[in-house]
Amino acid sequence: MAKMTYRGSEFTKFKKIKLKKNDEVVCIAGKDKGKKGKILSIDKRKDRVYVEGMNKRKRFMRPTQENPKGGIIEIEGSIHISNIMFFDSKKKKGVRTGVTKVKDKVVRITKPEGREI
Repeated sequence: MAKMTYRGSEFTKFKKIKLKKNDEVVCIAGKDKGKKGKILSIDKRKDRVYVEGMNKRKRFMRPTQENPKGGIIEIEGSIHISNIMFFDSKKKKGVRTGVTKVKDKVVRITKPEGREI
């Protein structure tokens, strides 16, 4: 089990996040299980990611000068990093990722095959 480290005011479990912004991921647990989407942003402090089209929340907007009517909008909520997996378009399913060194350059690979991302 990973050692819990103390950073600032919160505990985190995952020090390294192998996913990046704009990666295509698939949800492997929760109400959005099986859905695919792109990573919009990553919160490394809380080990959470925001994925396009997943974990939608309703936000009640007060009327402002830009939006005089106000109303209800839907925004993406965060998902824990352990509940998503990198989506391999060739295998059509989620795969684990890793890193390897090729000619003085570090590249990301898919775990079982070792294919470059």
